Amino acid sequence: MKHVFITGGTGLIGSHFIRTYQDQYRFTVLSRQHTPIMASDINVAALTVVNDLQAFANFNDVDIVINLAGQPLVEQRWSRKQKQKICQSRWQLTEQLSKLISDSESPPECFLSGSAIGYYGRQGDQDIDEDFTEVYPEFSHQVCKVWEDKARLCQNHTRLCLLRTGIVLDRNRGALAKMIPAYRLGFGGKLGDGKQIMSWIHIQDMVDAMQFLIEHQDIKGAVNMTAPNPVSNKAFSKALASSLNRPDFATMPAFVLRGLFGEMADLLLYGQRVLPIALLKAGFMFKYSELEDALQQIFK
Repeated sequence: MKHVFITGGTGLIGSHFIRTYQDQYRFTVLSRQHTPIMASDINVAALTVVNDLQAFANFNDVDIVINLAGQPLVEQRWSRKQKQKICQSRWQLTEQLSKLISDSESPPECFLSGSAIGYYGRQGDQDIDEDFTEVYPEFSHQVCKVWEDKARLCQNHTRLCLLRTGIVLDRNRGALAKMIPAYRLGFGGKLGDGKQIMSWIHIQDMVDAMQFLIEHQDIKGAVNMTAPNPVSNKAFSKALASSLNRPDFATMPAFVLRGLFGEMADLLLYGQRVLPIALLKAGFMFKYSELEDALQQIFK
């Protein structure tokens, strides 16, 4: 049984990956939080939780490293202090992981390191694949650029996949879970003009794609972790409201969002049409390529 070292294992993606593949791997989770992953449907016998990366001199005994840790981007206004937390929670740990991998005599076979489609910055309606270079140099790009650069420090020692992840859809956690209460109350609706593109992925496709990357040794570099069919914010709002049998008439004007969230509102008012070209070319089959199907499964 292969040994997976995972950071962010108590988060939405990490805990779901552990739950889905707990019979296939032995996990070591770097986390200060035990409760979210100690659920009744997780085999704790195949799980070790540690809270200090410094206890590891190397990763000779680790087959796969998955790096998902990081302060949430959409949590509070981007003050200078909050921006520092967002950056350092990603950059420092990723650099430490890269050093451990590089210092190993028998390094892990692959390193899946988190990133986000924010790497591309705000874009219009054009299709964006992994080779897209005309990025918009805003804060989200700067965070992801350095984050990826820190991961690349070990790419001569292991196969590196950079997970440029879109909006991960899950009923109980993440962005969708935060939207649901307002929609249930009938206050759901588009943000701004609603034209911004939302690139999303169902949580099950997310973790299955990660497993696909582990298994397919010919894939490396940046990988867009998004469903093949992005939608506008207006279309997303309409589909979500329909799934909950609620109206879709409310609008949150851009000036209100900026007043509430400041610079962070840009994440809500701008988007990117990001396509998972690397996954599709490699033969990955999405279970939920259409938003309506994904929401139907989530709210069934």
